[in-house]
Amino acid sequence: MKITEYFKNSKETLFSFEILPPPKGTSIQYIYNIIDELTEFNPKYVNVTYHREELTYKKRDDGLLEPRVVRKRPGTVGMTAAIHHKYGIEVVPHIICGGFTKEETENALIDLDFLGVENILLVRGDIEKDIGYFKPKDDGHAHTTELIRQVSNMNKGKYLDEKLEQSIPTKFSIGVAGYPEKHDEAPNMESDLYYLKKKIEAGAEYIVTQMFFDNKKFFSFRKTCRDMGITVPIIPGLKPVSLIRHLNILPKVFHIDLPDDLAAEIRKCKDNKSVREVGVEWGIEQSKELKAADVPVIHYYTMGKSDNIAKIAKAVF
Repeated sequence: MKITEYFKNSKETLFSFEILPPPKGTSIQYIYNIIDELTEFNPKYVNVTYHREELTYKKRDDGLLEPRVVRKRPGTVGMTAAIHHKYGIEVVPHIICGGFTKEETENALIDLDFLGVENILLVRGDIEKDIGYFKPKDDGHAHTTELIRQVSNMNKGKYLDEKLEQSIPTKFSIGVAGYPEKHDEAPNMESDLYYLKKKIEAGAEYIVTQMFFDNKKFFSFRKTCRDMGITVPIIPGLKPVSLIRHLNILPKVFHIDLPDDLAAEIRKCKDNKSVREVGVEWGIEQSKELKAADVPVIHYYTMGKSDNIAKIAKAVF
């Protein structure tokens, strides 16, 4: 079932969350433990992230370093099938531009279609750490809009091989990312929203936001989108702070601001246990305000942990 149908038909704010594939060599039970703790809150769907390849370097006998491409978190397609089979809920796998050719992307989408997956989230993916900027694979997509067009074409039965006859259309509902505080590579918010609208025009059906800690920024983002003619559902994404170092890491990595009140409370904490409690309380208040504003879903980023999300959900849903 397409999750956009849940958005249309539900009279209450829904609960969903995102999980990361476990590191290579880790059992899927690691993921099941997270989901088990959150099923009581009736999640309508679960997102599964995809991670591009990384370069590692092996020292050769001649002393030179030899680059090797590795995927440290494989398994998105397999996890999607396993979760849907075990729990019977919709799963939204991420498909990224980085590290894939158009043909590799098409093949992954065909596999997902064979599995009966009808929902995907399309994102460009992170920059390559070694070169400091985003570089697509040869014959890959440089921008999410290009990726959306490929999926939209497949939904019309148009594959890369134009000679295919009587090809069956896929049925993917496409979600994309939005940034209440602007994507860090965008020169300004106006430019960022211009390209977000292009994604909607290309075929995206809903938006999930980057994490934020100030609801005013989400409400402003939503209003600006509506004023621009973006009418698709906009899903707020939340992540509770849980570590003292989040005070510095989250703004640096995700290019977001922490409100003064939240930062002050974190600075008072003597250990991560106290920070986790602050994060839960802040997350509860954020969620209650968003729920009162009739958002269709509140989407939580677990980042491999679920106990704090469970506490927030218990107080809100």
